[in-house]
Amino acid sequence: MTVSDIAPRPRLAVGLACLIVLAAIPVAISASENLLDELTFVLGACAIAGVLGGAKWEGDVEVSAAFVCFMLAAAFLGPAAVFAIVIVTEIVAWIVLGRGWIKRPYRTRILPINIASLAVPALLAALAFDALAGAMDASARDLAALAIVEIAFLALNFVLLGVLVSLVDGHDMRSMLKPPRELLPSLALTIALTLALAGVYTTLGFAASAFLVLILVGFGYLSRLVVIARERTAQYAALSWGVLSSLVRSLDRRDSRTARHSAAVAAFARDIALECGMSKRDAELAHTAGLLHDIGRFALPDRVMERHGTLTQDDWEAIHQHPELGADLLRDLGVYGPVAQIVRAHHERVDGRGYPDRLEGDEIPEIARIVAVAEVYDTLTAEDTYRDRMTSFQAMTELRRVAGHQLDARFVEALAGLLAGRGLEYRHADTADFDLELAIEGRIADSVATDSAAGSGGTGAVASKPTGQ
Repeated sequence: MTVSDIAPRPRLAVGLACLIVLAAIPVAISASENLLDELTFVLGACAIAGVLGGAKWEGDVEVSAAFVCFMLAAAFLGPAAVFAIVIVTEIVAWIVLGRGWIKRPYRTRILPINIASLAVPALLAALAFDALAGAMDASARDLAALAIVEIAFLALNFVLLGVLVSLVDGHDMRSMLKPPRELLPSLALTIALTLALAGVYTTLGFAASAFLVLILVGFGYLSRLVVIARERTAQYAALSWGVLSSLVRSLDRRDSRTARHSAAVAAFARDIALECGMSKRDAELAHTAGLLHDIGRFALPDRVMERHGTLTQDDWEAIHQHPELGADLLRDLGVYGPVAQIVRAHHERVDGRGYPDRLEGDEIPEIARIVAVAEVYDTLTAEDTYRDRMTSFQAMTELRRVAGHQLDARFVEALAGLLAGRGLEYRHADTADFDLELAIEGRIADSVATDSAAGSGGTGAVASKPTGQ
């Protein structure tokens, strides 16, 4: 059996964690000086605040002000104090998080693992710092010693936690022990902050350093609020996209051309934007707008959608309202503001004779002009069009004829460049697949962060988080 295919052994992991902690207790008791120092209570309170309100960083690792507090305790208070601070911090986190007072689950069996992977490295860090520097006086030698101790703490914490959590959940131990390179800049900054605070405490005293630690804790809390807001926005975006795609599918049941046409316009619009040298973000915006450009047709009468018989003046007026209806629908959902503006303007003409706002030239959003070119081209060349079908060559001749009047000539020529040398399947998008283009757009849903954390319970040192606390 290799380390990559071990079965979950939670009892073994918890037992090992308890043994590690029990072995460290006599060492902590033998060095009990500074245990009741006022700095012990301040750093302990700040560490708890850092755990409960710390910023959750993207990926499988968390960093918070608690790490800073632990390292300051190791440097200024010694082994017993930092050992006690870590244990109390983790127990408080387990009580608060485990009982659901804050919506971040904390599995009970992770508690001894967190204590072992944090308290023991912190204890060893304090012993190591005492051996290297003795009392902290903020000299270059002492700060260098503290930096070395911090790095060693992070490494030992990471290894212990990775091994123990892999035993709990049966994860691939090699992947659990893969260094979190994406967080190295954040960890380096945290180490630098610890060194700076150590210098402030030594130079300016207790009050100034305590104030700075509180600022750090407050910053961590505000950062977490930002992360939460971003996650909720992403979740809302994913929900909104599900509603919109359902509307397009419903619309396709009334007019079987809708889904295929939307997929084709989306693909052409994205490719035109890239052909013109636009950014990836703008190309994605063009793709999204192409998928949704006809969403306002959902409000049109059935007789208009069925395209049978002669349309009345009222029918044409209703058709001319669909860009406005689509834009209103997108704005109501709240997260597609730029797309709403494009959808509203995709039937405007560069000569000012379009609808609904009679915009002209550069007044029309650039991506709306791209969508307009993509839509006209697909309407002329598709097999399911309500017009006589044109070849790609005939359609480009027609687009060039109206360029500068109805369509933007720049984007017409960009489309011509795209089509040159391409096969019939691309030039005639009869097989355009709405589900395929929707899968591309699914990056919106994929951006929702799934918090399946286990590891640190938010302690803020380094914590792999495999499955959920």
